[in-house]
Amino acid sequence: MTRTPTRHLLALALATALYPAAVLPALAQVAAPALPESFDPTATTSVPGQGFVASDIRVDGLQRIAAGTVFTYLPIERGDTIDQARAGEAVRALYRTGFFEDISLSRQGDILVITVRERPAINKLTLTGNKDIKSEDLLRGLGDIGLTEGGTFDRLALDRVTQELARQYNNRGKYNVEISPTVATLDRNRVDLTIAIKEGKAAKIRHVNLIGADNFEKKDILSAWESRESNWLSWYRRDDQYSREKFAGDLEKLNSWYLDRGYVDMSIDSPQVAISPDRQDIYITAGLTEGEKYTVSSIEITGDTVLPKERIERMVLVKPDQTFSRRLLEISSDAITATLSNVGYAFAQVNTIPDIDRENRTVGVTLQVVPGPRVNVRNVVFRGNTRTADEVLRREMRQFEGSWYSQAAIDRSKIRLQGLGFFEEVNVDSEPVPGSSDEVDVIYNLKETTSGSFMFGLGYSQVSGATIQAQLSQNNFLGTGNRVAVQAQRSDFLQRYDFSYVNPYFTDNGVSLGYNVWWREYDYGNFNTAQYNSTNAGFQTMWGIPITETGSITGLFGIDRNQINAFPGSAPDSIVDYINAIGQRTFHAWRGEIGWSRNTLNHGLTPTAGASQRLWLEATLPGSTVEYYKINYNISKYWPLSRHLVLNTRAELGYGDSYGDAVSRNICFSGSIQDTNNDGRGDTFVPNPPSDPCLPDSGDYVETVTADGLPFFENFYAGGVRSVRGFRDNTLGPREAPSGNSTFRQPLGGSVKTVGSVEAIFPTLFDSPAARISAFLDFGNVYKDLDAFDVGEFRASTGVALMWRSPMGPISISYAYPLKKEEGDELERLQFTFGGAF
Repeated sequence: MTRTPTRHLLALALATALYPAAVLPALAQVAAPALPESFDPTATTSVPGQGFVASDIRVDGLQRIAAGTVFTYLPIERGDTIDQARAGEAVRALYRTGFFEDISLSRQGDILVITVRERPAINKLTLTGNKDIKSEDLLRGLGDIGLTEGGTFDRLALDRVTQELARQYNNRGKYNVEISPTVATLDRNRVDLTIAIKEGKAAKIRHVNLIGADNFEKKDILSAWESRESNWLSWYRRDDQYSREKFAGDLEKLNSWYLDRGYVDMSIDSPQVAISPDRQDIYITAGLTEGEKYTVSSIEITGDTVLPKERIERMVLVKPDQTFSRRLLEISSDAITATLSNVGYAFAQVNTIPDIDRENRTVGVTLQVVPGPRVNVRNVVFRGNTRTADEVLRREMRQFEGSWYSQAAIDRSKIRLQGLGFFEEVNVDSEPVPGSSDEVDVIYNLKETTSGSFMFGLGYSQVSGATIQAQLSQNNFLGTGNRVAVQAQRSDFLQRYDFSYVNPYFTDNGVSLGYNVWWREYDYGNFNTAQYNSTNAGFQTMWGIPITETGSITGLFGIDRNQINAFPGSAPDSIVDYINAIGQRTFHAWRGEIGWSRNTLNHGLTPTAGASQRLWLEATLPGSTVEYYKINYNISKYWPLSRHLVLNTRAELGYGDSYGDAVSRNICFSGSIQDTNNDGRGDTFVPNPPSDPCLPDSGDYVETVTADGLPFFENFYAGGVRSVRGFRDNTLGPREAPSGNSTFRQPLGGSVKTVGSVEAIFPTLFDSPAARISAFLDFGNVYKDLDAFDVGEFRASTGVALMWRSPMGPISISYAYPLKKEEGDELERLQFTFGGAF
């Protein structure tokens, strides 16, 4: 019997499925195997040379394959004359199916008997040890060529797949890769196939040598390369790992470097890559010939410019007598095509035609504008929005169906979708409409993320007693885009019930409307602030009006009631005096707010560019118990320094004061002189609760107390995860001790707040966009008033932070080291926030 030869282009098909860029090199190395030259059909048949007429055909040895399938491929039928030539043709045809290991033909009377042995079926296909190439991608490529669970097993195909995998790892700089296929034979002609991969470590680039670079510094040329010599940042950027694809791209960058500086005749001579005997170190050498520098002799615009030619000419950055620069030409061409694409010419092209005069070292440039057909958008389609309604997405669109194609409108629509915060990824494609040259469909591919949170807690401590908490918030309630939040919390020091609702599109033109309702009881001493109790309730209505594509104004009106209890000897004297000066413990307020905001962030969840800023004024209206105002300004700007590094600068400023007259009141105190030092002499006046009127000659005395400035319960606070990390929440700024307890200094907050942060974000440190690591520098403080402001009182800290949008909810963890602190500051180096999400 003769073993079947393989016919599948395994290595080529795998390379095509997984690595399209590697197909062309593979064509020269992988070819379809033919039947062996020694193949002799007479060796697999017992058919007489003179032949016979087959009255019937029988197939023996089938297990999984149906006889009908065999007859479909068989080139002979009943009634055909069977001779050695026809027998050989039949054997070849059945071998080509790839189903059989052995095939033989024989004759029983006038019956042609075909005896086959099927190739084993792959019962299970397992990949182990592969990290650089994902298993699902590899299995998908193997499935495309028939090597999959349930398919037939071909050992020769497996060998070629092994070779191709090794080649792909070599292209990634991993020359010590070991690929070990294992075949386990099972019953019923089945096998388990396991491919064990030991990737090893990528060879590191130890030296890059440029020969012939005389006019520029080597470090300047190599600054844009992806392949670099091993350095202290290589653990993060992985730029010292050799890859054939990266090196090919770097050679193109080398060519572009010189073309951008006028060296039109620059050429690269025989780049070489050497590897050390232990396959761990790579040495790169690239020789080049710089040539002479060229200038631009003329620049001309030709073709159908659609727009006025003068407008197109203003987009061209290259001018006569300038040094030739391919990069400036590309920028000019991109600007022209982008402008045309914004008025419907989606397929516009600009062809650059150079006219090189080597004798005078000049280049004449012609930019030929080819606008192509004007394109109309037929449909805008959303894919992947399993929870969010189409209506919510369509109201963010700036590219409309039935209108001319506009790349700027399509890109702006993408940014607005990202700004919703509902999606982890937003990708957009334009697909031509079949049979139409002037219509496209715009496809937005979305990957939804958690847009709500649920928190539930039940616990007990000696300080706060039993605690129960439930919070439900959803920024995309039932897929409508509306924001709903409900919270209930109860403990020995806190009771809180909140409800809020916002419809961001109360009207079709983007006017938003929302409501807040709450009732709360606080013991503020448990929040790292001064010791007093508060019971407040309120109702607010909010609205927003868009004024530009990125800006809006907001407003708020509401009424609230705040009852405060502060006791002498427990709360600081300034708080007790303020309440006594007002003459009541219940504060009623008609509250208004007006604000302006602008948001140009490129993503609502993980921005890397753009800015967000908000300025708002909050004030109680005349007739409120206390008349005051607060001005706040927040800004956060992201600076993309490179693919590996994004800088975020953030600032929070706040100021508040009263706008009515100061309130003063004479308070009568009665009490007795007590011996607090135990020295036998009375030395301290201990007051009783305030009384009115004073009783003469009874030991009473009168004290004048004043309520002025921003009320203490509206003070700004700083310190904590969302402020200056490394310091306990709300503990920065002025402190005051109550009477009789000078050691218990309590945080009061202040009417002036200045907080800032500089944060370096490393977006590529993790493969997942849901996780980010950063290094930060926080600084700032709060002050009693403007007169007390002193930059020298700033606190500062530095550290690292992890932000992770986990399946359980958003998590932020930071570890900070205080750089500037003072005695009495409350430090907390490890801080975190956590919330469950769904």
